Amino acid sequence: MPELPEVETTRRGIEQTALGARLLDMPVRERRLRWPIDTALPNCILNCTLSACQRRGKYLLMEFDNAGTAIVHLGMSGSIRNCAPNSLWQTHDHLQWEFDNGSCLRYHDPRRFGSVLWHPKSAGPVLEHPRLVTLGVEPLSEQFTVEHLLAGVQGKSQSIKQTLLAGRIVVGVGNIYASESLFRAKIHPELPAGRLTRQQASRLVPAIVQTLNDALNSGGSTLRDYVNASGEAGAYFTLHASVYERDGQTCRVCGSKIKRIVQGQRATYFCPRCQRRSPRS
Repeated sequence: MPELPEVETTRRGIEQTALGARLLDMPVRERRLRWPIDTALPNCILNCTLSACQRRGKYLLMEFDNAGTAIVHLGMSGSIRNCAPNSLWQTHDHLQWEFDNGSCLRYHDPRRFGSVLWHPKSAGPVLEHPRLVTLGVEPLSEQFTVEHLLAGVQGKSQSIKQTLLAGRIVVGVGNIYASESLFRAKIHPELPAGRLTRQQASRLVPAIVQTLNDALNSGGSTLRDYVNASGEAGAYFTLHASVYERDGQTCRVCGSKIKRIVQGQRATYFCPRCQRRSPRS
């Protein structure tokens, strides 16, 4: 699944490619996504200028003048890439945005778990949309602090790994980055979130920030077929992962064997020695 670094990399690519350009056409080849693309959407934004492209969690927010905002989620397998407007449509291409500066952004999603929703200006601030309003703080923002994390996990019996994935306390820390961050912070993924100590939280917050920044610096990581907005493959942070998808291999820190467990139907990877169930600190 494209996670926060991949979505942020895509956002930056869209911003570089189409910001300030006027939309000339928005052909929709396949409406079927997680929710069908609104047939009225192209007419809502034709001849409008892409005035901003922001990100909230894993959602891209493409703002068109005063018309409103397209809320785009890449789902499990989606990507947006720049291509020639007249290039052949590939299997699983769903729609494209064609701009007056010659750029063309095409949305591709084999599994169709993504979405392209429309939030008109008349509906109020886009951050109050039902898909966005309950999201936690951004992990790369000043709001993500040790105090915020400790307040959020108070009384929670759910594991710390699952709590991070839920996105209510902090948003965008997906499966890969949760495993990697917990390893860096020396915290067992099955630790009940409510038992997280201040000392552990003081390691976990910077571990999450550093892990996400490392992925951003490498251009993204999660999908083997992931491409950024320029159509180029990411640098695959997973190749440098400490634990993710390394079950059975040697821990680079202590030499133990990396283990794999399943939590909430998602694979979790950890080092049983570096991430003890009952750590000394």
